[in-house]
Amino acid sequence: MTSLRRFVVVQLLMVWQGGFLFYTSAVVPVGTELLGKVGQGSITARVTDALNAVGVVALAALALDLLLTSDPSRRRALSRWALWVLAAVCQGGLFYLHAVLESYMDPDRRAVMVIPPFYPTHRVYLWTSTVQWAACLLFAWLTLRAWRAEDAERVLPEARA
Repeated sequence: MTSLRRFVVVQLLMVWQGGFLFYTSAVVPVGTELLGKVGQGSITARVTDALNAVGVVALAALALDLLLTSDPSRRRALSRWALWVLAAVCQGGLFYLHAVLESYMDPDRRAVMVIPPFYPTHRVYLWTSTVQWAACLLFAWLTLRAWRAEDAERVLPEARA
């Protein structure tokens, strides 16, 4: 069961955070070049729906893993929880900011109708996404370390970290 749980955590992190990284580094520049800002923005409005939904599922799986992993390092476990809380707060902020951004667009989400507040709000959305990505990157690193320590505890219980 531990292997399956860990596999699911890794897969969800890859889809969620890997999808975010690939989308922002590859799809957005290419889409903007081919479709312009308006066309790419229309696509992004829809893609972020999916990324945010996957984020909720991933955060639930990460919380479960936090509860079930027997990390011998209290400091690392607390750090993982703090990063999870940061990622979850960012996720809540992204849902809110996404709704605000959509309120500035036409009903079909094809064009920005209220331009002045859109771009500053969009910058906050991008920074929030970036903070979340960095938190998840560090969370993933600490998770691998926690799993390694947990496995070592099972093999050599006297080798407490």
